[in-house]
Amino acid sequence: MLAVFIISLFGFLLLGVPVAFSLLLTAVGMMIKDGQIAFSPLANYLMVGLNSFPLLAVPFFILAGEIMSAGGMSKRILSFASAFTGHIKGGMGHVAALGCQALGGVSGAAVADATAMGSIMLPLMEKAGYHKGKSTALICSAAIASGPLIPPGLPMIFYGIAVGVSIIDLFIAGLLPGIIIAVGTMVIWAFVAKKANYLGEGKFSIKRALIETKNSILALIFPIIILVGIRFGVFTPTEAGAVAVVYAFIVTGFIYRELKWGELFGILSRTAVGTSVVILIAGMSRVVAHYVTIARIPHILTETLMRIADTPWEFMLILNISLLFVGMVMDITPAILLLGPILAPLGNAYGFDPVHFGLIIIINLVIGLLTPPVGTVLFVGSRLSGLNMLEIAKHLLPYILFMVAVLVAVILLPDVFLFLPRLGR
Repeated sequence: MLAVFIISLFGFLLLGVPVAFSLLLTAVGMMIKDGQIAFSPLANYLMVGLNSFPLLAVPFFILAGEIMSAGGMSKRILSFASAFTGHIKGGMGHVAALGCQALGGVSGAAVADATAMGSIMLPLMEKAGYHKGKSTALICSAAIASGPLIPPGLPMIFYGIAVGVSIIDLFIAGLLPGIIIAVGTMVIWAFVAKKANYLGEGKFSIKRALIETKNSILALIFPIIILVGIRFGVFTPTEAGAVAVVYAFIVTGFIYRELKWGELFGILSRTAVGTSVVILIAGMSRVVAHYVTIARIPHILTETLMRIADTPWEFMLILNISLLFVGMVMDITPAILLLGPILAPLGNAYGFDPVHFGLIIIINLVIGLLTPPVGTVLFVGSRLSGLNMLEIAKHLLPYILFMVAVLVAVILLPDVFLFLPRLGR
C-alpha cells in the first residue's frame, strides 16, 4: 500500500496531472489495492474533508487580500516603505521587501504577495537600472518570509486543520522566524545593492515619513488587530478572516474611497477561483488520508524510522532532507494537507513539541516555494519578470542559504522559538 501511495502520487504529479486529481487517482489506486472497489465512500470522505469550520478562514483571508489590493492599501504601504527606506542604497529593493512584509500580514499567502509586489515594483526597479534577476529574487524571498510565516499565514491554518494543532499557537510561533527571515532578506539585499552600487531616491524627510505613516496607519495596524484579537480570545482564526473582510471593506470603500463597486465582481471571481483550488485539494487530501490511515502507513513509517534513526536528531536530519526534496516537487498546500497527518505521529514518537514540529515542517516547505522545478513563488517571479526560473534561482541562493540557517536555529533552539506561544498557555 505504501508503494502504491508513493508511486501513484508522484507518478501522476510528474505526468502533469493537477494536484487535486493526482490525489483522487492515488486514493482510487489505494482503494483498489485494499480490495474495496466502491466509489460512494470517496464522496463521503471528500465531504468530511470539506466540512471543516477552520477551513472557512481560507476564503475570508483570500477575499480580504483581494479587497485590500484593489482598494489602495498596497499603494499606501509602498509609499510608507519608500518614505523610510527609499533614500538608502538600493532603496527601491528595500521598499519592495518592506511592502511584501506588510502585505504578508494581510493576505497570508506568499503567491499573492509576490504577485502584488512584483507587478508594481519590478517595472520600476528595471527602469531605475536594477538587475532584473536580482530584483526578482529579492521580491520572491521577501514574499515567502512574510506571507506564510507572519500571521495570518495560510500554511499555519492548513497544518492546524490537518493535524489538530492549535492554529493560534502556530501563528505566534511563526512570528519570530518570519521576522528574522524578513530582516535577513533586507540585510542580504543591502550587500547586493552596495556591490552593484544601486543609488537611493532623494533624501530622508521626517515630514514625509510622518505623512505617509498617517496615510497608511490603517493598513499597518491590521495584522496587529488580527493577532491580538486571536491571542486574547476576541475571535477565532476563522472569525478573524471575517473580521478582516469587514475591516478591509470599510477602510478601502468608506475611508480611502478607492474601492469601486464595479471591481467587486472581479474581486469575488478571483476569490472564488483561488478558494476552489485550495478547498478541492483539502477535500482530496482527506480522501487520501483515510486510506493512508487504513494502511497504517504512519505506523509503518514510525517503526521503520525508529530502526534507522536511534535518536531524535538523526530522525530530524532525515526528515529535513526529505522535506526539502518534497518542497522541490510539490506545492506547500497539498504537501501540508497530505504529509502533516503522516508526519505528526512521527514527531510525537520522538518527543517533539507538536507546535515546534509543525513549525519545522512549514519552514521546510516554505523554502520549497523558491526551489525549482515546482517552486510556486519562483514560477510567479519568472512569469512577472520574463526570466527563466533557473536564471532567477542562482540569485536566490544566498537567501535560501540564510533561510536554511534559520531552520537549523529553529530546530536547535526550541525554547527560544516557542517562548511566545508558551507565554499565553
